[in-house]
Amino acid sequence: MKKVISILVIATVILSCKTEKKEDHKNVSIENDNKIDEWVYLFDGTSTEGWRAYNGDSLPPGWTIKDKTLTFDTELGLEQNYTGGTDIIYGAEEFENFELHIEWKLPKGGNSGIFYHLKEGYKKPPEVSPEYQLIDDLGYAEIHDLTAYNTSLGYTEKPEELKPLQRTGSDYAMHPADTLQKVLNPIGEWNTSKIVFTPKNVEHWLNGKKLLSFVPWDEAWHEKKNSDKWKNSPNYGKYKTGFIGLQDHSSPIWFRNIKIKKL
Repeated sequence: MKKVISILVIATVILSCKTEKKEDHKNVSIENDNKIDEWVYLFDGTSTEGWRAYNGDSLPPGWTIKDKTLTFDTELGLEQNYTGGTDIIYGAEEFENFELHIEWKLPKGGNSGIFYHLKEGYKKPPEVSPEYQLIDDLGYAEIHDLTAYNTSLGYTEKPEELKPLQRTGSDYAMHPADTLQKVLNPIGEWNTSKIVFTPKNVEHWLNGKKLLSFVPWDEAWHEKKNSDKWKNSPNYGKYKTGFIGLQDHSSPIWFRNIKIKKL
């Protein structure tokens, strides 16, 4: 009888140890998942810490905080005079797979963009980084002459017009935004954009509506990349990690509530 009791005690102890190990493993997994699922504010309205010029050491002139927004305070420039501005990056960390939320607004005729997987050491971010396009879809072509630029890209039919690949929410010069899903608030009002990036799927959202999705680096992606604007840019879109960046395109621009979650 004593032998039976001893065996039962030993079995109970072993079972208890196994259960504790399972619980410990479960708790570790939950903790790691929480770290992945945490939102990190890149700009919360109070500080520009972490932000600096692309290929630079500090925040360039013009970029400042006003009324809890990160703004590029400048006069609206003309397209023909634009040679590449003082784009900025969140230089504290590079990101791989993520969900990025950002609120923004533009003036009439305004233009900007959101870069990701951006690497430094190049002349301009667009030659290497994908871009979520931000622009005044309705009023941009009324102020800026796009004829020469679009003609150089092979757009011979109505080259003075803004093309689908150039409009808000598009993966610039790669994937057009779905016009049937697009809800773009009037100039001067806030819009909310979301970018979701994983190796299996990329999504662009605007004001709660999904505008596009694509698979990065697949055969169709490479075909698009090599058939239009980026065909002579061998490093475009090739990096799988990089910085988040904001574009100066000779235009006032306002950003707020910039946050990111690692996936």
